[in-house]
Amino acid sequence: MLTALPYGTSESWSQGLFESAVFFLAFLWIVHGLIDGSWGIGNARLIAPMGGLLVLAVVQSLAWWRWDLAGEKVWFALSSDPFETRIFAFRIAALILVMVLVVRFTSTAKRLGILVLAIIAVALATALFGIARQASQPGSFALAPAFILARLTPAHGYAQFTNKNHFPFLMEMALGLVVGIALMHRGRLDRRLVYLSGAGLMCAAVVLSRSRGGLLAIAVQIIFAGLLFVNFKTSTSESRDAGRWWIRWARSIIATTAIAATLLVIIVAGVASLGGDQLATGVETATVELAGADPTEEHIGSRRRDIWRSTWSMFKAHPIAGAGLGAFWAEVPIFHQASGASTPQQAHNDYLELLSSGGILGAALLIWFAVALIRQARKSVRLSEGLQRAVSMGAIIGLVGVGVHSIVDFGLHITVNALVFVVLLAIISLKSFGPQTVLGKSAR
Repeated sequence: MLTALPYGTSESWSQGLFESAVFFLAFLWIVHGLIDGSWGIGNARLIAPMGGLLVLAVVQSLAWWRWDLAGEKVWFALSSDPFETRIFAFRIAALILVMVLVVRFTSTAKRLGILVLAIIAVALATALFGIARQASQPGSFALAPAFILARLTPAHGYAQFTNKNHFPFLMEMALGLVVGIALMHRGRLDRRLVYLSGAGLMCAAVVLSRSRGGLLAIAVQIIFAGLLFVNFKTSTSESRDAGRWWIRWARSIIATTAIAATLLVIIVAGVASLGGDQLATGVETATVELAGADPTEEHIGSRRRDIWRSTWSMFKAHPIAGAGLGAFWAEVPIFHQASGASTPQQAHNDYLELLSSGGILGAALLIWFAVALIRQARKSVRLSEGLQRAVSMGAIIGLVGVGVHSIVDFGLHITVNALVFVVLLAIISLKSFGPQTVLGKSAR
């Protein structure tokens, strides 16, 4: 919960503090294992490709050969910035340890319930903070004071994030959990209404943040949740009576398409009513960035399509092992065709950035991770019951939102978003607890 406070843990000192805390918890786990005599970490299907990414980063950061450069002997590594690649290795190691610890110690339904409620609580507090900040910082006055934290100046970022596009990632992951519990868990109606109210608050905050990628991701999430809900209800009903005519109808393509279209209309109507002219301006800006409609000096080089083109050229120059994980900013200026007044620090597409920074090896690890994730998600839904199944489905919905949003932004570079992401991965990697009836309490 503390990771969400200092700008989402995006500064060097807070990242170092987070990693130190994780490594200390890992040390306590070692002590616990020595005392308890148990070292089982559970399912490691999703941990393996992440470990491969760690190994790749370590190899890239090592100096492998030496050249004579201007009379000096200089060591060279695969990475364009070995130091940043080493920092990336520490960061991914800490996230892997988080996932291992969550899988290892989330051993009961009560602990799972506490974990889920903690994520939802952080997301709701963040959404309320963002709305409160927006209400107290109207307009974009350059001399207006910062909101509580020094870097939260007007017209920069949303909530505690200094980039407005990082905020929706946290909302998308928490929204998935909320929707999963509200729609796919058998509970009291009043509790469902509370969860749905929370979901409405998160969606409203994303609309007010004017993040186009966030709106797109949430739209896909809600459509995906509707399709998942139909299939889940159908499979549950089929186990009781496979001969009912409405079961076959619910599984038909026509019914599924109608539900998806209805949800999409609701989303568009809600966005139009809440966003107004600001979102229309955002769509026009998206046209400039993606289609190149305005080739003025103000936009040349800063549009996403220009950055993506430079990233692709960067991959072609380093096709096998990439230019170094975490070293994108150091290598991309060579391929970025612009004045230099605005040099991209990220690719604004995590898939392209992994391809350019990790090369074919990084792409292979991504494919391995995607296949393992799909297999583990199907297994988790099939074997879990009650609350755990609802939470697993919610985690899957959250991961879908992150996967879509990562096409146009880089929110997983922020520690709190990456932390919640690996926790969702851990949730679908948990062993089955059996049936549960109440959030956080197992059925007796």
